[in-house]
Amino acid sequence: MGAELRLTPGDVSAAQAHIKELLARRGATQPTQQPSCGSVFRNPAGDHAARLIETAGLKGLRRGDAQVSEKHANFIVNLGAATAADIEALIFEVREKVQAAHGVRLETEVRMVGEATA
Repeated sequence: MGAELRLTPGDVSAAQAHIKELLARRGATQPTQQPSCGSVFRNPAGDHAARLIETAGLKGLRRGDAQVSEKHANFIVNLGAATAADIEALIFEVREKVQAAHGVRLETEVRMVGEATA
């Protein structure tokens, strides 16, 4: 199996400017300056997990040093000493509270492996 690609040279300066713009937009909307486990939940059909989490009043919710990001509700950030157990407990709590508030069961994008220990 193989592939043949035909590429045409582009404008390097324009490409670099575009990348810089994309990174700036990402930094403005996501907690890129904090350690996180990335985007936690899949977007349900026709909606956004972050909107559901935020409208359920969960931004800033903490378990230990794991926190639902104040910047983007679909990110869980580590405030310094979060354990896997903290993060897992927060994921389950967010899922439960969004289900109660909106009737939507969020599915995780992150994969949990092993056992969370305190």
